[in-house]
Amino acid sequence: MKAWQEEQIQSLLTYDSAADLFQCVTESARELGFDYCAYGIRMPLPISAPRTEMFNNYPADWQTHYQAQSYLAVDPTVAQGGRSTMPFVWSDELFAPARDMWEDARAYGLEYGWVQSCRDTRGISGMLTLARAREGLSASELVAKTPAMSWLAQTAHFGMARCLTSKLLPEAEVMLSNREIEILRWTAEGKTSSEVADILRIAERTVNFHINNAMVKLNANNKTAAVIRASVLGLLY
Repeated sequence: MKAWQEEQIQSLLTYDSAADLFQCVTESARELGFDYCAYGIRMPLPISAPRTEMFNNYPADWQTHYQAQSYLAVDPTVAQGGRSTMPFVWSDELFAPARDMWEDARAYGLEYGWVQSCRDTRGISGMLTLARAREGLSASELVAKTPAMSWLAQTAHFGMARCLTSKLLPEAEVMLSNREIEILRWTAEGKTSSEVADILRIAERTVNFHINNAMVKLNANNKTAAVIRASVLGLLY
């Protein structure tokens, strides 16, 4: 297993193209016994409509049907992946809220699946799905392969985030000064500029100067939005 991981990590982390990287992930999935692979990445901003990118090698007819039926909005795997980073398998119980989708997926040859989501310190989340048409996932197979599958999920997320973050989340490249971080932290606690000035023993205009600089860097319309964006991106820790 260690040799497999070392070989795969060299391949997965050398791609600059997300499409090429996904092809490599797909090949790794096949080596693990899965015909199909899907990966989705979601940025934390904008909060109202996070930027996303999805890749899969599912049958073309299923992809068309999935979109036509708006299954993304009711897909239980997406909901479960958003709640926990623990791996899980497809089951009747999981798909109980979306029975039609489950029956349709199986009709297209997507009968057995394993899923794990990931999240990094910038709030970027991703979800890897491995699926196949035959042979259920036995307990012994899960014991034997889960470490490699989880490793693949984590490595795929790292690689995809590296390839796509600059395109989907330019705010992730923002660098705040120590003073800007300090002031935004106090602002996040509900302190006014005047109160922050008193706490830090600096002029109120200096506080506002740093807040305005942070707003420009974070492409925020006001200081509340700046605080939220900085917090979501993990810049205030």
